[in-house]
Amino acid sequence: MLETLSKDDRLLLLKFVCAFAWADLQVQKQERQFVHRLVKQLKLEKDEAKQVEGWLENPPAPEEVDPAMVPRKHRKLFLDTAKKLIESDGNIDANEAEIFELLEQLLV
Repeated sequence: MLETLSKDDRLLLLKFVCAFAWADLQVQKQERQFVHRLVKQLKLEKDEAKQVEGWLENPPAPEEVDPAMVPRKHRKLFLDTAKKLIESDGNIDANEAEIFELLEQLLV
C-alpha cells in the first residue's frame, strides 16, 4: 500500500509519524529507527529524507498535521503506520494512546 502514495502523501505520512514520535515529548531510539526504515521503504529523495530528519529534531507544527489533510483512501494506512510507530519502543505512553485515539476518531 505504501507504494501507492504520491510524493506529497509520503511526506504527509512521515510528518504524521514524526508528530506521533513527539507525543511523549521525546523521540525514542526505536521510534527514530522506525522512521528511518520507513524513509528507506518509501525511497525518499535526499532532500525529502533531510526534511524528515528535521521533524525528528523538532516536531511539525500542529497545523501541519491536520487529519483533514489525510486522503480518504489512505486513512487506514496512516492509522496503521502511526500505531506501529507508537508500539515500536515497546511502551505506549498515555499521551501517545490519547492522540492516537483522537486521530482514529477523526479519520474513521
